[in-house]
Amino acid sequence: MSTHESSRRPGDGLVRVGGVVFLVGAVATLVTLVPLFVGADPLPSIAYAVSMLMGVGFLIAAAGLFLSISRQRAVAKAAQRQSQGTA
Repeated sequence: MSTHESSRRPGDGLVRVGGVVFLVGAVATLVTLVPLFVGADPLPSIAYAVSMLMGVGFLIAAAGLFLSISRQRAVAKAAQRQSQGTA
């Protein structure tokens, strides 16, 4: 397997997207906490809703990891069956 092929595994895209969504949620969480520390008026509810993207991003990344794990198990199981059949 070449380096180019190994860099494109199932679930990698979901992990990347999940990481980006998580970071957006983390930044939104920090932004919503700033008014609490500086004594300003709280932000609108939509800002707190965007903070929930942190959890959504985590779930997307976890789904990508589980997809990658299941695909690797299927490949390993197929290789094991093939080696047992030729032995």
